[in-house]
Amino acid sequence: MYEVVRIAWSILAVSMIFLVFLHSPKGDGLASIGGQAQMFSGTKTAEANLNRFTWAVVVLFVAATFVLSRSPAPTVVPAAPPTAPAIPSQL
Repeated sequence: MYEVVRIAWSILAVSMIFLVFLHSPKGDGLASIGGQAQMFSGTKTAEANLNRFTWAVVVLFVAATFVLSRSPAPTVVPAAPPTAPAIPSQL
């Protein structure tokens, strides 16, 4: 169970990075002066859906982080130290 959550956590982390990179910058630059930034309403819908999906990934990432912090990591039982071969005593 721990390994599955850890792998999902890693995938969510990489997904979150890519989703943030997909967002367009909030400043419209010079296009906002003429009002052309509001011309295409389809980009607003895509941006809203991208925001929702990004927030869903963030919530899942935080939940997975919480689960990983509360569950004990699998412990590896150390092997017994090797014993030296018995030396026959000299009579």
